[in-house]
Amino acid sequence: MRWALVKVCLAVTTMVVVAFAVPLGLVVKEMARDRAFSNAEREAAAVAPALSITTDRDELERVVASAGADSGMAVHLPADGGRAALDLGRSRAAHRDIEAVRRMGRASTTSVAGGFTLLQPVALGSTAIAVVEVYVPESEVSNGVGTAWAVLAAVGLALIVGSVAVADRLGVRMVRPAQRLVEGAHELGEGKLGARVPEDGPTELRLAAVAFNSMADQVVQLLANERELAADLSHRLRTPLTVLRLNAASLGGGPAADQTRAAVAQLEGEVDTIIRTAREAKPQTAAASPGAGCDAAEVVRERMEFWSALAEDEGRKWRVAGVERPVRIPVARADLAAALDALLGNVFRHTAEGTAFAVDVHNGEDAVIVLVSDAGPGIPDPEAAMARGRGSGSAGSTGLGLDIVRRLAESTGGDVRIGSSVLGGTEVRIWFQLDGRGPVGRGHRGRVRRRRSGKLVSTFNRPRSLP
Repeated sequence: MRWALVKVCLAVTTMVVVAFAVPLGLVVKEMARDRAFSNAEREAAAVAPALSITTDRDELERVVASAGADSGMAVHLPADGGRAALDLGRSRAAHRDIEAVRRMGRASTTSVAGGFTLLQPVALGSTAIAVVEVYVPESEVSNGVGTAWAVLAAVGLALIVGSVAVADRLGVRMVRPAQRLVEGAHELGEGKLGARVPEDGPTELRLAAVAFNSMADQVVQLLANERELAADLSHRLRTPLTVLRLNAASLGGGPAADQTRAAVAQLEGEVDTIIRTAREAKPQTAAASPGAGCDAAEVVRERMEFWSALAEDEGRKWRVAGVERPVRIPVARADLAAALDALLGNVFRHTAEGTAFAVDVHNGEDAVIVLVSDAGPGIPDPEAAMARGRGSGSAGSTGLGLDIVRRLAESTGGDVRIGSSVLGGTEVRIWFQLDGRGPVGRGHRGRVRRRRSGKLVSTFNRPRSLP
């Protein structure tokens, strides 16, 4: 915007300067020419009285010498009464031009070598006409024109430079508030809730800054209200959890009782985490900073220890692969565990008892893929299942679990895809990008890559989904 304003001002000023300077320069040139020929006419007029008094050669030579210095004047007398024609001074005009002026009786100018000549007729009697010739050098015709043009050019250039400087200052005054408004919008979009814009500049931009700051304050207030609401709602769960924990404590011994008590303890911990997270300003699901993260293989082993016990109770066959070696990913340990619990919980919630499932971890050069597959019936509409708050449409399905998984993957530049697994049911692929680049393979729906012999190869067939 700033440079656009400068360019417009430069173009307009240049046009104005050219429109005035060119005609003014031509006027200056014409004025110099008129001045030179006016001087020549005055010199010719000084000789006319002498010609009307006498035609004596000696007298006329003295008059010519006194009136036309530097051999710049000549007098041409016609033949009269047996007297031959007489030419006094240095003549530069052609004889035919002199005779033409004598016949017409009007002054005339002609071009000669090095300049011009003024031919002025003077009547000596009723029939005789003398011609006074005055030489005007080219330097006298253009005297002062070059200087005048240089001054005009300097003034025009100064006007252009001054207008550009003024336009630049005006552009800065307009652009800087706009840039600060853009920067503030970017900062607010990046989650910097303290971003505000100075309320200065032109009236329109100042009003925009006021509106932006008001909007930012409202966003902060709305987020604070949402955090408080989430904390209050989570706190309401403490009472039924306390009752559930007391009931679990009375179950006695045994694997089932221990699993129930562990699940209740984990649920209480998750509720406490929700309350603490809601009280804080920054989200807990953001991608880990460079160098941070967790070992995906260790987290998968840990969560499978919990879910495998439930699988044995329901007669489910399960398998885990790719967790023999550490696999670092740039997400927090708690976030990955929550994502795995959401997917495995969906398997137990939406498939019949005895349905097999598997978890595979594949480590590539620039990405890590976690596959959660099952042998259930699948879901015919993967896009609806991925939509937050919609789910598969079955009882108890909200779609929030898959949305949590998607946001976690996208925080690393990865993505989530749903398709059919080799077990015959649904396979959810979580792609964690390791180098911070954009998601790989976004244009290939329902495709996933497995690590085989050091390469990632496609294994998806047709898309299915899990709630």
